[in-house]
Amino acid sequence: MASEKTTTKKRTKKSGSAAKTTLVIVESPAKAKTIEKYLGSKYVVLASMGHLIDLPKSRLGVDVEHDFVPEYLTIRGKAKLLKELQKYAKKSDRVLLASDNDREGEAIAYHIGNAIEAKNEGLPIRRIVFNEITPQAIRDAVKDPHELDEDKVNAQKARRVLDRIVGYYLSPLLWKKVKNGLSAGRVQSVALRLICEREKEVESFIPEEYWSLEADFKKGRYSFTGDLVSYKGDKVALKNEAEVRAIMDAVGAAPCVVADMRESEKLVRPKPPFTTSKLQQTAANRLGFTSKKTMQIAQQLYEGINIGSTRIGLITYMRTDSVRISDLALHELRDYLGKHYPAELPAEPVAYATDKKAQDAHEAIRPTMLDYSPDAMKEHLNKDQLKLYTIIWERFVASQMNPARVRSSAMDVTAGQAMFRVNASRVVEKGFYKVIKLLATKEDKDSILPDLSVGEELKLEGYRPEQHFTQGPSRFTDASIIKMLEEKGIGRPSTYAPIISVLLERYYVTRENRQLVPTTLGRMINEILVESFPNVVDAGFTAGMENMLDEVEESKRDWVVALKEFYGPFKSRIDEIMETLQSFRGSLDEATDKVCEKCGKPMVKKLGRFGFFLACTGFPECRNTKSIALARCPRPDCTGEIVARRKATGKGREFYGCSRYPECDFITYYKPTNSYCPKCSWFLVERFDKKKGSYKACINPACDYLHSQEDEHVADD
Repeated sequence: MASEKTTTKKRTKKSGSAAKTTLVIVESPAKAKTIEKYLGSKYVVLASMGHLIDLPKSRLGVDVEHDFVPEYLTIRGKAKLLKELQKYAKKSDRVLLASDNDREGEAIAYHIGNAIEAKNEGLPIRRIVFNEITPQAIRDAVKDPHELDEDKVNAQKARRVLDRIVGYYLSPLLWKKVKNGLSAGRVQSVALRLICEREKEVESFIPEEYWSLEADFKKGRYSFTGDLVSYKGDKVALKNEAEVRAIMDAVGAAPCVVADMRESEKLVRPKPPFTTSKLQQTAANRLGFTSKKTMQIAQQLYEGINIGSTRIGLITYMRTDSVRISDLALHELRDYLGKHYPAELPAEPVAYATDKKAQDAHEAIRPTMLDYSPDAMKEHLNKDQLKLYTIIWERFVASQMNPARVRSSAMDVTAGQAMFRVNASRVVEKGFYKVIKLLATKEDKDSILPDLSVGEELKLEGYRPEQHFTQGPSRFTDASIIKMLEEKGIGRPSTYAPIISVLLERYYVTRENRQLVPTTLGRMINEILVESFPNVVDAGFTAGMENMLDEVEESKRDWVVALKEFYGPFKSRIDEIMETLQSFRGSLDEATDKVCEKCGKPMVKKLGRFGFFLACTGFPECRNTKSIALARCPRPDCTGEIVARRKATGKGREFYGCSRYPECDFITYYKPTNSYCPKCSWFLVERFDKKKGSYKACINPACDYLHSQEDEHVADD
């Protein structure tokens, strides 16, 4: 900002008062830096840094008795910036408000426009919008300014007032009944409910043992593996090792003969370009990015990257629920494919249907310049930027290519009364797979069966029996909770990442092994809200409120009437619950047998900002605190306990180590459970992988014990 202002002052002073400029106001300095390069010396581009005007923090700020009129104030710390914009507006011929093309962006433009007009009566103030930050898109937008969209402003106003009412009345109730400093949000509370309900399903699930049996066959130089699919003509369901051994003994040395060979072909069609939710889901599953990280990197790619002496936005606007692309983008993509992949260009463009719930205000997320391929961008992007840009580029280019043709083969092999099946597949026409690299999956890789005939005998190399446990429902991850919210119509593209971030920041949820796990505090808050305000935290009701906001934006509904319908019953329920709900204050505190080593008083288990800890009951005279012991240290002759720890800076990944450090240096990055191994007495930890899901395993590297329900040893308190 400082460098931009200095440049502007020099330019204005040199040209004199006669050469006035056009002031363009965007949201971020990065975007301002990119756009100013495109517009030339007659334009000044400044950043508002987001909202400058909002509801007050310390009070409701909404006149609930008179049509919910909001009380808008300049945000603390933003007055100087607003005055700067007003000052530059006074020196300008006109002002173009260029904040993001969504509800929040429209509201930002509305408030800034009003503030500038109050100090510069009669100054032309117009709105411009664009979907990508490229020279042509910006110049086209500047040539076509228009008035602010009042319906979109009203939709944002309704959303802001609604969220303020819910938070303003629910939060004090939680302070009074549970703990100071708590808060509850309209949409976040619904997401918390979904996470808590899933956790109950996870906890109530009892894994059951089952087995599989594979056989390795060989023919000449070819080796392949088959799965047991039937025995004595019946489908197999192997419950234990004894059943597996019985089949292996019965088959014995029986000849292995090819009983059947089958082939089939299928078309694998490309997927449409990314929407916000699909980008976040794919980045989480393929790249391991949190939704917050994905949106931060996408923002950087959208606002502008230095490519040599040029600065350009590499992708279109990243908050969208539409798979639509512009006619110009479609034409450019087909030209690109005709030049680079002519054999994979379909005769007609591929059409994709946008979800009925989508607002369809923006195009899908796509690269702005197809010639800026991921390979060409390697030297200009950091590692994470390149990964995200690559999947966006690949997905978009592939979306208008021919389908891939995949040939699947299946071979049935009989051994006595057992039948094994060998499956293979290979791509016979690559189609869109020709551009898929980072997005490729294991399923895309070829596996080939040799040319065999029915009746041919194969050599049995050996059997591979394997024990498994049934998997229960998986905890939500960033990807799966976003998918669920989208399916239920909760939230919008701009809110998915903030929903998860708020739950983590409030310590209602923690992220473990990329999974979202409700805390004790989160569960208590959820139980209170579900019991006391079932409508407010109901997915269907919340989706209905989102539809209401959409209708306000489409000028189909009056926002004041809609809020009146909500407010009356909600406020009555708040008043009732405030009087009747029992207090849970202090209920999360637990007495312990621990004694403070500093003053000798008992210690109590309390819930803090980052979880449970031990605190001295002599507070405030004694402020001694300690971490909670999670398990006994497994080292021989060590009397220490395993506690959660972080580096001295407080940053970085949490790990678990012995309380007697540095005398004992035992550490693990896996969270201890309250269970001990029945084989070696070391503690069990929570583990996770894509194949097994969540499970418990012994921390002892020399022990192969996998958790089973029958022999769980609960830790001593």
